[in-house]
Amino acid sequence: MNLQLDLLKDKIEFFEAQTIKDLEKKINEQIVHNQAILLHVHSVSHQMHVNEEGKKFYSAVVHFKANF
Repeated sequence: MNLQLDLLKDKIEFFEAQTIKDLEKKINEQIVHNQAILLHVHSVSHQMHVNEEGKKFYSAVVHFKANF
């Protein structure tokens, strides 16, 4: 039996939330999980949208990369 393990070199994740605090919490939780598999934040892009009723909606894209 031949077992071959491939390392993740990069990963892109999408997040969304109703408040900026919730968005930050989701991202921080995933940062901790990804550090366990040796991925670190490479870049973050975020946006805020206001709908017709004036409610804000936050989204972010986080690019994780390996440091080796």
